[in-house]
Amino acid sequence: MMNKDNPLPQNLASDNKTLSPCVRNCCLNEKDICLGCYRHLDEITGWLNFTRLEKIAVLTLCDERRKTK
Repeated sequence: MMNKDNPLPQNLASDNKTLSPCVRNCCLNEKDICLGCYRHLDEITGWLNFTRLEKIAVLTLCDERRKTK
């Protein structure tokens, strides 16, 4: 749900726990991409310091990686 003060859907405007794509199935491939959530190692380790927009960009990359696996 969006509102005029916050254009992001409610589930994307939440805290770090809600945003994290982690599925607790961590295993990195040869390119340092997690086979559980499809984040790069740098994206995993930097997650807590990312802005909301950076996290959304990472989630988009994760979705692309998942589709092309």
